[in-house]
Amino acid sequence: MKASKKMFLIDLITLMPEMFEAFTNFGVVGRGFKKKFVDINYLNPRDFTVDNHKTVDDKAYGGGPGMVMMLDPLIKSIESARTREKNLGIKKRKVVHLTPKGSKLNHEKVKELSKESGLILLASRYEGVDERLNNWIDEEISIGDFVTSGGELPAMLLMDALIRQIPGVLNDIESANQDSFVNGLLDHPSFTRPESTRGLKVPDILLSGDHEKIRIWRLKESLKVTKLKRPDLLINKSLTNEESRLLKEIEDEQEQD
Repeated sequence: MKASKKMFLIDLITLMPEMFEAFTNFGVVGRGFKKKFVDINYLNPRDFTVDNHKTVDDKAYGGGPGMVMMLDPLIKSIESARTREKNLGIKKRKVVHLTPKGSKLNHEKVKELSKESGLILLASRYEGVDERLNNWIDEEISIGDFVTSGGELPAMLLMDALIRQIPGVLNDIESANQDSFVNGLLDHPSFTRPESTRGLKVPDILLSGDHEKIRIWRLKESLKVTKLKRPDLLINKSLTNEESRLLKEIEDEQEQD
């Protein structure tokens, strides 16, 4: 049986597949699975052990605290995912290890990975994995400069970001196109009914019906909030002429204040 061309195929290597039960059944992510845009297969390294205790970790050579995930069960997990690829007739997917040692995840990387036919994700635990596993890893990704108890939560964050990029998952593709970071900026402020509550009013321009003025206002506000909260994003962004003009207006206004 051939895999659907539209289906994003994930093989997830984890010691705790139960953690993903709610994640794959609710919200936008759940919709992606229910609509068959995404398929996930869990591979538990314990199923690829040879001892009665299903041991997947051991002490590190040279000593030190904590335990390290053993090489053989992880290699066999990856090989099992490769066998699945062959059986489904899909091209070879990247093996991505969620680890603090990896490159920090950003929206550009999410868009890049969402164009793949799928991924083999490794959510490791303990003090890490046997270094020799790098021969089977294509890419290492970190979700930030902090440590979690394992790779399961980082894997969920990566999958959530990826799945919403798959055409058909979101009811309105413009929702994804207008998210923060899509154009290198934070999103503009949003408002809903009522027009006035507790002495706080919706900006008049959003009630004007003038779509061009609203577009410019939103872009300017997006630049303003990015400059205030994430100025680092502006350093590496190539600004359009319009963005440069609006940013100059913002800076002039701030000087006057």
